[in-house]
Amino acid sequence: MKLHREITAALNTFTAYGPGYVVVNDKRIERSVVVLPERMIPDWPATSFEALTAEHLAALASLGSEILLLGTGARLRFPSREILRPLRDAGIGVEVMDVPAACRTYNILMAEGRRIAAALLLG
Repeated sequence: MKLHREITAALNTFTAYGPGYVVVNDKRIERSVVVLPERMIPDWPATSFEALTAEHLAALASLGSEILLLGTGARLRFPSREILRPLRDAGIGVEVMDVPAACRTYNILMAEGRRIAAALLLG
């Protein structure tokens, strides 16, 4: 699905997504990624929902975001409390959703000026 671009080009926005990929500022990404308005962390080591660990999320706690959108792939799946604990302990809100919903929600919250991060499992 292609998304309409209305946001400043200097910030990272999702411009499209589909099965197994997302497009950020017209750059196609096919591996798990963390996207923030002003930077990206390509090749996020959490390659799939099954591979996700608390350590993967603990590494994201210092990014300075107030909300982390966790895109769990093509369908919504909830990680255990133990996996989410590092973000909760850091006072970061976590919203779990499928990747398409995470892309849309990220764009809306980023346009509002929120300190947002999207961690997407594309594997």
